[in-house]
Amino acid sequence: MMSPAGVMCILLLVCCLLPGASWAATLSGLQDTIIGPEVFRAVANFSTFLLDPTSGVLFLGARDTIVAVDTKKLTETPRTVVWDVPQEGRNICMMKGKTEEDCRNYILLLEFHSDGQHIYVCGTYAFDPKCAFLEISSFTIKKDVDGQVIMEMGRKKVPFDPRKPFTAVMTGGLLYAATSINFRSTEFDITRATGPEQKQIRSEQKVYWLDEPDFVSSAVVELSADNNVTGEDDRIYFFFNEAAMEYTFYSKVRVPRVARVCRSDVGGLRTLQQHWTTFLKAELVCEDKLRHQRYDILQDVFTVRHSAQEAGSTHFYGLFTTQWEPEQSAVCVFSVADIIRVMNGPFKKRIDKTDTPTPVGSPRPGQCLNSALKAEGFDSSLKIPDNLLAYVRNHPLMQQSVNAAPLLVRKGVKYTKLAVTLMGHSEGQRGAIMHLGTDYGELHQVAVMGENATLLREIPLFDATEPVNNIFLHQGWALVGSPRSLARIQSEECTVYFSCKLCARVRELGCEWDPSKGTCMSSMVPPGSGDFIEDALRRCDAQEGRCSPVIKELRVSLGLHLLLPCAQLSPRPCSWEYPPHSLTKQRYPDLEVTVTKDGLGSYVCTCQEGQIHDPAPCRRAAYQLTLEDPSTAGAIGGCTRHVVAFYILFFFGGLVFGVLLFHFAKRRHSSSTCDHLPPGKGRDMLGSSATPQSPCSTSLLHEGFRLTEKRNGIASTTTGNGSHHGNNISGTPTCNKAINGSGNTSYTNYNILSVDVLDGRTARREGGERDAQMDEDLGDGIAGLEEELASFPMFKSSAPLAPCEESSI
Repeated sequence: MMSPAGVMCILLLVCCLLPGASWAATLSGLQDTIIGPEVFRAVANFSTFLLDPTSGVLFLGARDTIVAVDTKKLTETPRTVVWDVPQEGRNICMMKGKTEEDCRNYILLLEFHSDGQHIYVCGTYAFDPKCAFLEISSFTIKKDVDGQVIMEMGRKKVPFDPRKPFTAVMTGGLLYAATSINFRSTEFDITRATGPEQKQIRSEQKVYWLDEPDFVSSAVVELSADNNVTGEDDRIYFFFNEAAMEYTFYSKVRVPRVARVCRSDVGGLRTLQQHWTTFLKAELVCEDKLRHQRYDILQDVFTVRHSAQEAGSTHFYGLFTTQWEPEQSAVCVFSVADIIRVMNGPFKKRIDKTDTPTPVGSPRPGQCLNSALKAEGFDSSLKIPDNLLAYVRNHPLMQQSVNAAPLLVRKGVKYTKLAVTLMGHSEGQRGAIMHLGTDYGELHQVAVMGENATLLREIPLFDATEPVNNIFLHQGWALVGSPRSLARIQSEECTVYFSCKLCARVRELGCEWDPSKGTCMSSMVPPGSGDFIEDALRRCDAQEGRCSPVIKELRVSLGLHLLLPCAQLSPRPCSWEYPPHSLTKQRYPDLEVTVTKDGLGSYVCTCQEGQIHDPAPCRRAAYQLTLEDPSTAGAIGGCTRHVVAFYILFFFGGLVFGVLLFHFAKRRHSSSTCDHLPPGKGRDMLGSSATPQSPCSTSLLHEGFRLTEKRNGIASTTTGNGSHHGNNISGTPTCNKAINGSGNTSYTNYNILSVDVLDGRTARREGGERDAQMDEDLGDGIAGLEEELASFPMFKSSAPLAPCEESSI
């Protein structure tokens, strides 16, 4: 007969499997596909993407391995090629103090070679970076006649440590990289890393050039020959966070930066030999002035051209968080025209009194070459006077910053990756769909048109321990990667939008709501000049009751602490209506409530939408707090206390009984058998106990968690997919998977509730953390009892999931 513990284990297993099965079926119904560790097997630590747009083959860099996945045939087994480190090289690495997992070859960089037949591959190679050539047709690494891999030095191309951030981009057959350049990762460089040695230009090793930078992304703005009347030079932009010397505080303040170098720069003749003469940098400011909130940590950058033929239409969509509140994300967009204007402005003066004034004359310090300078005889950076080079060497920072207001703000979510699909045809009506990856394995889609932002979808993809570290857009699909998995998601299909309002928000993609079928369909008539999103939304008003959210009833008990979310995306102000004597504290835009008798009743969140000069109120969330039946609450609370007390008494009673029973059994056994045993045999009668292993390893390297990630988004024509590289580490490994909840919920005071379960978006359960530590005197037995109690449904309560709601900027 099965024990009660066995029955409980089976029930818990079934409950865990049911949501996963439902989730997989939903994805299958949408023709979305996820390839997980069961397919990739031992291959893990995916860090970089490279897509061949003609064949649709996606190349992934991993630990000791390069993987090729046919995005059109995801059911086929991926091809792999191994490039690992010989045991001798690993031993040398470990002798230098690194772990065995550190001393592997983590593939961080994949770029198409200029010959069109090879991929340039670089890896950490046991803390001794190397690069090699992968032949595309045969999918093999190029080797010499002796069968040895032909390798080049990888220093200044990728970091020694796979955890350190870096970024790289290839243009004109040359690689431009920003990375740490020594074993201890204490020196940093922005360099032209390939090509003739005399043209391998680098940055100065001075703190006012680069001060403890964390590199994020890079992009090239190429100027076509037939659309460049001024003969301007191509520019390479690098985005990073660094310590700011211009702010004098007790501790270092980190700020986001954009730096620029010019493609034809070959250094100075005497001053700045083989160093950049065009290196300038400026601060990026993403600030919500309405709330006096600045987002100062750059996470990712996606580059897109609004017009395929005009380099001046290039825009950089930056994903930001804050130093003080990481669980808050914002997106700001910066135009290349704004960056150029700032870098043509005044230079930041140094603090010391011996600082020299800005030289007057031509060329301007740090200026890229153009037709006018070439006509004056400055056809190379080698001909720039030494006094101009000396000034730009000591003044790389600009006085002004590049400013932007947030297009999107979300609280309670940390986004890690960003990709953008443009909507609309005219510049005045230009909109975008943002594809945002989270640090817990979800993909969120947000539509932004004019001053309105709408949350379209939240798609759980991976385990909560797998942050999204790559997003690539290709032919209407979003290819989403994590350190161990890959997903292909429909990104522009109209049928994925399940409501009239969401369908109206993507009207510029050619979608239109069919009221007879109740589905979003592809329209045969493209959106015209008079058919904008607001018109489509007005047609939805009669059908859906816009700005009239469903009231969520929450049954609560006195003294309970709740956090009521308001699904609001933009920085436009929101306000709450609630009973006059309730105990509340607004955590913008959410509301913290302590339940009292006077606080029961209706709670309504209202946000502004429409035009900034003429805002209109729109209800975003509504809750009804009702007191649970006191008799029921008391019964439950009393039952809970009695059950806990009973379990504690039962545990200690069983413990005492077991000790006594073991003592008497041992004495009886000793008296009856020990005298007849040979010496020493009595000890062997006692069994040994094995220590159970934790299901979650603390080693990120061993478990295949993220070491690096590719930064997606080099400049292109319309959609801005790209191939520059970057990496970082974020997130804390846990054992639980993201779980959604829905429906009315009963909350009682035996379980302290944070309704960030509603946090506006997706309910998440963070595993592996306790609210409080047990007294050590109770020992492991009480800890085990707590875990056993936590497994019973009566001690858990699911939380309603806030629906995807629109919001206004």
